[in-house]
Amino acid sequence: MSQEQIIYDEFAKVDMRIGQVISVAPFARARVPSYKVEVDLGDLGTRWSSAQITSYPAASLIGQQVVCVVNLAPRNIAGFQSEVLILGANNDEGNVMILTPAGEAVVGSRIF
Repeated sequence: MSQEQIIYDEFAKVDMRIGQVISVAPFARARVPSYKVEVDLGDLGTRWSSAQITSYPAASLIGQQVVCVVNLAPRNIAGFQSEVLILGANNDEGNVMILTPAGEAVVGSRIF
């Protein structure tokens, strides 16, 4: 399936940053199994995300670097304010795998 093409200027509006997970809690009210994830974004401070990454044990996510979109409008998910989108992709089993930098990156640095 072909997607609509956009020009670079439209893509450049998406602010993607490296974040580091600092806390993870179960999110029982979510329709799809999810965690409440607190992410450190360096100079941008900390923000919360509702993330469907429950294929990972919660404790294993602490300290993990993740790729996030930080300039989406906050979204209310089952009474929880999700402020940042942690990016991921499905594996062969349909589990969401988080996108991470190939090596240690500066927390809060912009993806370009």
